[in-house]
Amino acid sequence: MSRECTFLVVGGGIAGVSCAETLAICASNASILLLTESSIVKSVTNLVPVARYLHKFDVRETNVTDLSAGITTIVDQLVHINSSEHWARTKTGVIIKYRYICLCTGGAPKLFNAAKCEERIIGIRDTDSVLELQRRLASAKDVLILGNGGIASELAHELHDVNVHWVIKDAHISATFVDPGAAEFFQLAKSETGEELGAAAVTTAIKRMRYSEEEQLQQQSKRGAALGPDWHRNFDLAGGDAASSRRLPKVYYKSHIKHIEQLPIDGTLQVTLKHEDDSQEQLNCDFIVSATGVQPRLDFTTDVPLQLAEDGGINVDEMMRSNLCNAYAAGDVCTSAWDPAQHWFQMRLWTQARQMGAMAGRSMAAQFEGETVYQDFCFELFGHVTQLFGFPVVLLGRFNGQGLGRDYELLVRCTRNKEYIKFVLQQGRLRGAILIGDTDLAETCENLILNGTDLEPYGDDILNPDIDIEDYFD
Repeated sequence: MSRECTFLVVGGGIAGVSCAETLAICASNASILLLTESSIVKSVTNLVPVARYLHKFDVRETNVTDLSAGITTIVDQLVHINSSEHWARTKTGVIIKYRYICLCTGGAPKLFNAAKCEERIIGIRDTDSVLELQRRLASAKDVLILGNGGIASELAHELHDVNVHWVIKDAHISATFVDPGAAEFFQLAKSETGEELGAAAVTTAIKRMRYSEEEQLQQQSKRGAALGPDWHRNFDLAGGDAASSRRLPKVYYKSHIKHIEQLPIDGTLQVTLKHEDDSQEQLNCDFIVSATGVQPRLDFTTDVPLQLAEDGGINVDEMMRSNLCNAYAAGDVCTSAWDPAQHWFQMRLWTQARQMGAMAGRSMAAQFEGETVYQDFCFELFGHVTQLFGFPVVLLGRFNGQGLGRDYELLVRCTRNKEYIKFVLQQGRLRGAILIGDTDLAETCENLILNGTDLEPYGDDILNPDIDIEDYFD
């Protein structure tokens, strides 16, 4: 059996669907085929601008039959690409002849490896894995979360009626996204009783800090990846121990799992942790959620070796092209190999999956039409909108000083239970920002970063709560 198409898009995640939908707009007369392993795919909906170039959105799971007009689908798995002859083969033996192909196969969870306890360790990546988590939670009393990125942070906040043991290798929670100050803000807000999160506080603190080598070491973090935004709202993440419903997660800082043993009596896991000071600690849990990020998923072969980056992703240029003839890649499976803009860097997040997928679609359509296209402006400035511990979070530019060495300052404003604002300043210019809470500063910060406005004359007043900088600079 064989099929033919102009554009073949592989993958039903955010990147793949964004690519296919962009092609349906930019090359509406061409044939577009989406190869997906499931009849349920992810698409972006409720796209709302937060700033000029920054958007928040929902991820909707939809049947392939409900995709944009002009997109046909095959539910199958890619196993081989012959880029020289422009055809691909699926697991069921279907040969697909194409002119252009885009690989959006996503990433696979990095699961903790414990040979004899694999069935008690799960990774959270898609709806099926969340349903499995929900099933296991129903009878669980103790759960161990391993990791410190978006998924781990959301689980630590959302799980209830269960004892949560949160094991992280960093000195503060949510290190993938925020600094120690923001982490403390979250923890204080979560520990408050008798007061709703986000309620007004009586004092606001502003502090300017000169970055030092010691602080830099304390704030190093790993990058991780996550499901679509607000995924947990659609699931009841309740455990089987109602007595523990109001307990806060117990966090084990600068720790890692040394050994796991399954107890023969009830199958409970006995976990030995090793801390930074080489001391050890044992705890019991019903199962482990491994949320330590993802790795590019490349479970197919090619006639010509793909050029891969050190992290295992497919190297792509600014047009999302790989080294294979007429082959593109987008999302978690790829790694940016171009010289990045001053305020942008890659993180494997749903925001960039959407942006890369759309860019690949525009680039492929332009190549097909014989037109010239330029890289989208969204790659000029890193931006991400998410929610952590019940607070809206906006990350802009070099929000944790990534790539700036030690030559920058931090200006922080914190209002307890309401907002946390951090500006990363270098030579008087705003290089990045973390905005937690309803700050309404996203567009202002976006403009300040992109315009390179000199903020030196304003000193610490730039974050003075009595001065409305939103109106001042807009």
